[in-house]
Amino acid sequence: MPPLSDVLAHARGRLRAAAGGSEGGSATPALDAELLLGFVLGVDRATLLTHPERELTAEEVAASRSAIERRERGEPVAYIVGRKEFYGLDLRVDRRVLIPRPETETLVERALVRLPGDGRGAVVADAGTGSGAIAIAVARTRPGAVVYATDVSADALTVARENARRLVGERRITFVHGALLAGVPDGVDVVCANLPYIPTNDLPALGVSVRAYEPWTALDGGPDGLDVYRALVDELPEKLAPGGAVLMECDPAQADALLELGLAALPGTSGEILTDLAGDARVVELRR
Repeated sequence: MPPLSDVLAHARGRLRAAAGGSEGGSATPALDAELLLGFVLGVDRATLLTHPERELTAEEVAASRSAIERRERGEPVAYIVGRKEFYGLDLRVDRRVLIPRPETETLVERALVRLPGDGRGAVVADAGTGSGAIAIAVARTRPGAVVYATDVSADALTVARENARRLVGERRITFVHGALLAGVPDGVDVVCANLPYIPTNDLPALGVSVRAYEPWTALDGGPDGLDVYRALVDELPEKLAPGGAVLMECDPAQADALLELGLAALPGTSGEILTDLAGDARVVELRR
């Protein structure tokens, strides 16, 4: 049976070749190879890299080959291994939900600023929760807050509930099958929203790992990418508590337009554009 070092070297080589020769190629071929082999063998990267002499069984070689082939075709690593780390959480993900991105942690960080202490007495709504990443991060970090999470996709809510059950307890978050703030009570203190914001005509130009695998309903934001946010801000006058905050993730190019949209919907509201760790405009905040 081949040693791990040989299988890993072969996997890295295949993904490097794919990165240079196909649309679905990985930007991090060596890392992807290590993560995929670690998944197949049931070990973490550190263990993988410190035991190069381990001999793989025929079944492990076949499983490794299958995982690498899926990545070569452009399938995201997170879907192959069925998990993604977000804000210290080990989230289960599959093709029913978008893969949580590090940029969204900017939104979580600001939500926590608006929820001092343990958040006791505050009501939080995560509109379009997907995998439950934002709602679960808030619920786990601010155990006193009352958290609602909504989504129009029943499949997405199934994934979110499973994640919540493992990470914070199934009753910690109230999940609602519906659009935006439907089913959420009035008087919300913090509204979090990472809604579809890709312009429809831009969808075909997305990388294959997004275009061919992630759910388009969670990406398509209409002609200018802001249709779903227009619907959200129309609900805010009724739903947002006095002194409440709204946090909306967007593409950097949309930040000014989204801020203007929110300020028009909530006269007298103050607004701010927050940058992510890369320095890009990422989250629009409104304060009532």
